[in-house]
Amino acid sequence: MSELTRGVRLGVDVGQVRIGVSRSDPHGILATPLVTLAREQKPRPGAVPSDLTELTALVAEHEAVEVVVGLPVNLAGKLGPAAEQVKAYAQLLADVISPVPVTLTDERMSTVVASRRLAERGVRGRRQRAVVDQAAAVEILQSWLDAQRRRT
Repeated sequence: MSELTRGVRLGVDVGQVRIGVSRSDPHGILATPLVTLAREQKPRPGAVPSDLTELTALVAEHEAVEVVVGLPVNLAGKLGPAAEQVKAYAQLLADVISPVPVTLTDERMSTVVASRRLAERGVRGRRQRAVVDQAAAVEILQSWLDAQRRRT
């Protein structure tokens, strides 16, 4: 693979209740927390869920060249029900933000790692729940960026 295309990338941690979002710098070196979105639980049939609308706005606002979505692969390397739900969500996102590509990446343990790092910094309880999704999105995007740099 050649040099990583210049531009901001968004990292997305899709949860049942919340969606954590991170962003990279245009050089693809560092991922930072951006926002946590509430996941719309019961969107109207045929309507785009509000969280997808908000993600679309973030893609436009940050002029993202790619969106990296964490795929929750289980420890055995298999795709379970959660992974299938994330794949379906990523496909909806890809349809809405086309032509911006959506890439799935293995996010095994990202929330565990994010929770541990927050706890090490003294962020616990309710304060941790408020930002753990963003921190997981940072872990997802940073791991992906690091992997892309190792390939060059």
